[in-house]
Amino acid sequence: MSPAPLPFSPPYVGRLAPSPTGWLHLGHARTFWEAHRRARAAGGRLLLRHDDLDRDRCRAEFIAAAEEDLRWLGLGWDGAPLVQTTRRPRHRAALERLHAAGLLFPCTRTRRDVLEASSAPHESEPDDEPVYPPAFRPPEGTATPPLEERITVNWRFRVPDGRELRFLDGAAGPQAAVAGRDFGDFLVWRKDDTPSYQLACAVDDAELGVTEVVRGEDLLRSTLRQLLLLEALGAPAPQYRHLPLVRDEHGTRLAKRHDALALRTLRGQGADPAGLRAGFAAELGERPE
Repeated sequence: MSPAPLPFSPPYVGRLAPSPTGWLHLGHARTFWEAHRRARAAGGRLLLRHDDLDRDRCRAEFIAAAEEDLRWLGLGWDGAPLVQTTRRPRHRAALERLHAAGLLFPCTRTRRDVLEASSAPHESEPDDEPVYPPAFRPPEGTATPPLEERITVNWRFRVPDGRELRFLDGAAGPQAAVAGRDFGDFLVWRKDDTPSYQLACAVDDAELGVTEVVRGEDLLRSTLRQLLLLEALGAPAPQYRHLPLVRDEHGTRLAKRHDALALRTLRGQGADPAGLRAGFAAELGERPE
């Protein structure tokens, strides 16, 4: 029996958004299975978008492998796969809108500068951006320089200090954070002339009509940043569903260096994709297929 459609008023659009910097592992597989399940249960569409912004680590072989692994797992998508770097003109257009609205400033500070100056002892994830000190912002009244045709300096989004942001997450429940305290001014464009994850993800989700984002709970703080960008761009925000992370036997969250739990490794060992999907359903408290 097919599951009942999920209660979305607009046509449901979900997305799979692997980053092709390594092989997909069990954590990715469970997240993508849940995204696939929810899209099909809603009678909606599911897009595949390869988030390939990391020039140094992204490789074409990982894109091909991700699609092969997803098909092996029994997951499909609608339409041709998208590659995020091909949407760079749309990301640049959004950057220019934010710049014109006076919401950005150039930043020459290094990550070490920010870490050493930050007084926030509570970074939620070791790879999250440290809280940017307000003292590093340009002084009040400083004219914002124009955007270069080829950008060679980092640009940051100025957050509204003291504003409390809230959203209801479909898996993690109510979320709240205070801008300027729990997270600070964040990167939207890098000095290597590349959009940041925050800007590219927010723009793509909005322009592709994504109505629900399913991803890991390590990105909860990113969602707050993206909500600010969507608001500033006048774009509707999707619903969000952040899943608990899959961890190894030592309690460490899975990363792409966990080759033993990569889908390609499991395939080679004769793993049963139906068994994996049943395990994901049990872990997430969903009905098995």
